[in-house]
Amino acid sequence: MKESGGRKYGALSPCAACKLLRRRCAQDCVFAPYFPADEPQKFASVHKVFGASNVNKMLQELPEHQRSDAVSSMVYEANARVRDPVYGCVGAISSLQQQIDTLQTQLALAQAEVVHMRMRQFSPEGEASAVTTTAVGLPENPSNTTKSLLFSSMDMVDHHHHHHHQTSIGGSLWSC
Repeated sequence: MKESGGRKYGALSPCAACKLLRRRCAQDCVFAPYFPADEPQKFASVHKVFGASNVNKMLQELPEHQRSDAVSSMVYEANARVRDPVYGCVGAISSLQQQIDTLQTQLALAQAEVVHMRMRQFSPEGEASAVTTTAVGLPENPSNTTKSLLFSSMDMVDHHHHHHHQTSIGGSLWSC
């Protein structure tokens, strides 16, 4: 038997796509290199979300060297859509972005606390000089998602009234 891309031509076992679609798996089957028979769920989720015809069309339109990456992307997107039918990948991205924002805030608070503790250690005059010295050490151009250390620590003093600026999916992720 001839081997090509991990597929044995003339083998009795069709690829996962042809098996699910209940059709004969031809030697030049566009699905076979990317949806092996031993991974049936991979094609099942892609088929459920995108449809076999659309997947076939997408693969045919791409150069062969890009097809594997396209299939990986479709599988990821399809699995995300199956888990979260409303937001799919955007829901996962938004959740991760919120985690990043939270961790950046926690980091800024920890850094501000370290600066504050150092100022108290080296400055016996009291709070006023510590705050003034802290403000000097702030970054000149803080990013949009990370506030400067002083403002982060002031904002977070009252944890119950602080509202995250991007609690919904709708924020900047839809504008891309």
